[in-house]
Amino acid sequence: MTTARVVVGAVAGAVLVPLLTVPAHAGPAPAPEVDLAGLRGVLRSAQTQGAPGSMARIDDGGRVFRAAVGVADRGSGRAIGDADRFRIGSVTKIFTAVVLLQLVDEKKLRLDAPVNRYLPGLLPDDRITVRHVLGHRSGLYDYTNDMFARTVPGFEAVRKKVFTPAELVRLSLGRPRTNAPGAAYSYSNTNFVVAGMLIEKLTGNPVRTEYEHRIIAPLGLRDTLYVHPGTKIPGRHARGYLTPDQAGAPLVDATEQTVSWAQSAGALISSTRDLNTFLSALLGGRLTSAAQLAQMERWMPSGTGQAYGLGLRRRDLSCGISVYGHTGAVQGFYTYAFASKDGRRALSAVANTSNNGTVLNTMLRTLDSAFCGKTVKALPGKPPRGKAPVERHEDVAPALTRD
Repeated sequence: MTTARVVVGAVAGAVLVPLLTVPAHAGPAPAPEVDLAGLRGVLRSAQTQGAPGSMARIDDGGRVFRAAVGVADRGSGRAIGDADRFRIGSVTKIFTAVVLLQLVDEKKLRLDAPVNRYLPGLLPDDRITVRHVLGHRSGLYDYTNDMFARTVPGFEAVRKKVFTPAELVRLSLGRPRTNAPGAAYSYSNTNFVVAGMLIEKLTGNPVRTEYEHRIIAPLGLRDTLYVHPGTKIPGRHARGYLTPDQAGAPLVDATEQTVSWAQSAGALISSTRDLNTFLSALLGGRLTSAAQLAQMERWMPSGTGQAYGLGLRRRDLSCGISVYGHTGAVQGFYTYAFASKDGRRALSAVANTSNNGTVLNTMLRTLDSAFCGKTVKALPGKPPRGKAPVERHEDVAPALTRD
């Protein structure tokens, strides 16, 4: 563990703003207590804003905090709970990145090699590297912008469809690229479809097999599944409800779908417990070498108060703490899965709706409750609590604004 400076509300090992230097033997300041009441309040707000249910779980060095509000199933009225599985959307991207970084450790892949070295002729530019793909700096257009320009009709058109990864890449290449390779961050699901193709080419196995052998089985993640192209969520699960674009229109049950439009960019199923276990293992150095974890944490600015590494987001909270993980949006579910720098404290929170910008922003506030506590004041230059940057874009169709 690194020598720390004293910071109000510091989490050991996090990226922090120094307030007062103390002798090294003093050790890191303790993390703030979880604001469980505040967390429940956030979930209640999400419910009033249109989420049938929402829940959160915090794992903190052996302690577990849980909160849940509303229903997992509008038909039966069953309450949502910690045992429910759900679609995690783009949190899948961390799993995909981990597999590729393990292949780097095994010297089967080089981050700065062109993608076309491993997948000849796939991309129109030999300058696009594996690093560019994992960091959303390839310039490859996100095909989901067109696919889901109209939310419900777009979803219904692909709900039962099965794509090959190459077909999804071709959809992207039919549109101009967003920037030159390496020039800028521009979020695109196309990148992680390419990442999945790299996994399958280098290992000779489906991505499902590599997720299972490299991550799921070693960590005992019994709720984490890749069922593509199957349409059902096995076992106990929350149903997901898609909000139509038309105000006042009824929610659409989007639970059953192939998620073939996303695959290695967003098709995994998991639970709050499994996601926290995964993030703690990753940030605790148990899934890759220290060198590859450091590569994941080479940050590029990606919006107000956040940065992107290789398949990993960093969010800088108003209390001065930084947390690490990913957001996930897939039809019917919003997920926030983040942990402290050392992985000791991890939060996973989900609401079973999507295409609702108000709920998206409300769920963002679960991070403050989990990592900042209720007594920590904002540092100079930081927004006050409850005034986090507004999120107007999802991981699905990221060019579209969600108000």
